[in-house]
Parts: sequence; C-alpha cells; structure tokens
Amino acid sequence: NSPRTLGDLRAPGVANLDLSGVKNTRLFEGLTLQFRAEAFNLFNHPQFGPPDTALGENTTGTISSQVNAPRELQFAVKLLF
Repeated sequence: NSPRTLGDLRAPGVANLDLSGVKNTRLFEGLTLQFRAEAFNLFNHPQFGPPDTALGENTTGTISSQVNAPRELQFAVKLLF
C-alpha cells in the first residue's frame, strides 16, 4: 500500500539566471565598435538530477548527479563597418 505520489522521489526545482549586455560605440561615420558580455548560470546554482526511483534498494530517493554546467562567462568585441 503506497500513496499515489512519493514526496521523497521528486526532483528539485530549477534555479538558473542568464544575463547579457551589449554596448555599441560609434567611432566614426559608418564605423561602430560593439562590446558584448554574456553570463550563463550567473549565480552558479547547481541543478541536481532526479532521485533514484528504484524501490527496495538502499539508494531509493538519493540524488547522485548534477545536470547543469557551471558558470560560464563570454566576452566579445565586434567591429561593424
């Protein structure tokens, strides 16, 4: 006799924030310099995988993996003419 849903076998939620910014600077007529900065998973929150759902084992309900990437920063400079 088991309930319809097992609270210990639910996966944790997602906490992720991506951010980007672009700065265009006009150098001369017809020449623009663009600076771009992007951050993925800005606060470096881990996102854990789902728990083990195999009933009757010692690992039931145990989370043993991480499914997202760590913080990534990316910068770029582009010359538009």
